[in-house]
Amino acid sequence: MKRIALAAATLLAAFAAQAQIYQWLDENNKTVISDRPPLGKVKGARQIEADAPPESGASGKTLADREMAFRKREKESREGAEQAAKEQRLAAQKQEDCENARRSLKVLESGERVAMRDSKGERYYLDDAQRAQEIARLRADVQAGCQ
Repeated sequence: MKRIALAAATLLAAFAAQAQIYQWLDENNKTVISDRPPLGKVKGARQIEADAPPESGASGKTLADREMAFRKREKESREGAEQAAKEQRLAAQKQEDCENARRSLKVLESGERVAMRDSKGERYYLDDAQRAQEIARLRADVQAGCQ
């Protein structure tokens, strides 16, 4: 008697595993998924196989392939973020250099006496020729690098 009950339970489980899944749009255009077929007239009714693979793009890939693809995307994302941060630092440094050049040019063009330091660390004052040279150099730097 126990064997018959066990066999019946096994057959019942097998039939339950073969249950069908239905998908359709109701009258409010909402997707309905059920184990019972739709009643009446509905739009886009279709029967979904229970053993069907998921409809994602990774259906044929193994877990190792998906993990490797994930790690590759993660690495590319990290490298992109690092590159963006590097470009941002370079842009900030360029902006700072431009501001320094503009400030120096303003000081030189103001006509104030300007002191510089030589290679020995001793201070000297720029004469008119040196001032003109320095102004020309700074104007070229500002024009070339600060746009």
